[in-house]
Amino acid sequence: MMRLEEQAQRLIENSYYVATAHAAPRHPPLQGEVQADVCIVGGGLAGLSAALELRQRGMQVVLLEGRHIGWGASGRNGGQALAGYASEMGPFERQLGAQSAHFAWEMSLDAIRLMRSRIDEYAIACDWTPGAMSVAVTPRKARALHAWAEHMQREYGYAHLQSFDAQQTRSLIASPRYCAAVLDDFGGHLHPLNYTLGLGRAAQGAGVVLHEQSPVIRVKPAAQSGGGKARVETAQGSVRASHVLLAGNVHLGQVSPRLARRIMPVGTYIIATEPLGAQRAQSLVRNRACVCDTQFVLDYYRLTGDDRLLFGGRVSYSTATPRDLVATMRRGMLAVYPQLGDVKITHAWGGFVDITLNRAPDFGRLAPDVLYLQGFSGHGLALTGMAGLLAAEAIAGQAERFDVFTRLRHKPFPGGDLLRTPALVLGMLWYRLRDLL
Repeated sequence: MMRLEEQAQRLIENSYYVATAHAAPRHPPLQGEVQADVCIVGGGLAGLSAALELRQRGMQVVLLEGRHIGWGASGRNGGQALAGYASEMGPFERQLGAQSAHFAWEMSLDAIRLMRSRIDEYAIACDWTPGAMSVAVTPRKARALHAWAEHMQREYGYAHLQSFDAQQTRSLIASPRYCAAVLDDFGGHLHPLNYTLGLGRAAQGAGVVLHEQSPVIRVKPAAQSGGGKARVETAQGSVRASHVLLAGNVHLGQVSPRLARRIMPVGTYIIATEPLGAQRAQSLVRNRACVCDTQFVLDYYRLTGDDRLLFGGRVSYSTATPRDLVATMRRGMLAVYPQLGDVKITHAWGGFVDITLNRAPDFGRLAPDVLYLQGFSGHGLALTGMAGLLAAEAIAGQAERFDVFTRLRHKPFPGGDLLRTPALVLGMLWYRLRDLL
């Protein structure tokens, strides 16, 4: 089977985001041994956020990225910035209790506030557009969606939700597929690669030392490395640091097999249409909110700043990319918008997100001086930024907010290294059948 990194590289070659990315500097690979207060592994949103926050606290920070800034999930995703978590609040409520669950919910809102403030502070041109809609395709799903909205309003005091019935939904979305919707006017969507590159420029401007093309092959905590500091090694150099943060999504299996067993790489794919023109684009989603359905194997889409439709979904739990990606994704798009049969597809791409067994984020410590962030489960565009801030707080000695997440219990995927992927594929087939029924 093709290695994950090789598949990921192929999947980014026809990315709309790459084609419309702002120019960004390249950073030299790490050479030789350097010293830092903190070494961060991973040049996505979580790593860059932590780097920026740590540098603002006066620490010397070196960030190592195996490819280039924004190459991973941070620069490929659906661009939807949503409140809450992929797991919803269930794991927080059951494991941590109501008070901590409310605290975690508020941090998810702070994640969007942090994103908005950084866009403004660093003048990041990334097409931020407010509004996020969840939609239901069956009456049963509609009842569940409206019940969720009522629960969040009643139990969490979340006043940003507005529920719509079938007729109202079709007045907003020009599709016969949906019978209910909930609009969240606090969330929104953006160009994720341009946002990530903007954070990279901000981090560099703050004095973070960035190294690209520097895949990490080994991390040794201070207790194992000698010399009183942790050691992070690449093929051509190393970093000695008082603290290490691992923020590499699904691409750190070699560095920490123990962490890798707690997440699974799941492929998700997106197509972009040709420009539709402002009027036709607006007719599809009249409030220009991003849209995501509530199926277990879901569709998600949004309009871009240049009036294209970006349509995503068709996840792969085996990591195998569909053979004819454009045709497969186009069929899904036409099931929602049959009126787009004459529209050309100009881009098709994808990547891998890191899901946990319970879909809740997995933050913690491998050693007192080695922290990690993973398990965003496809819900990380805003949360990754907050996660980086929480990790920076913990490294600086204020771990209260970070430790809310470390108290969540996570299990490895069943089946071991050989059987866990086939077991997950079979499980997902069952959920897909449930969606169809």
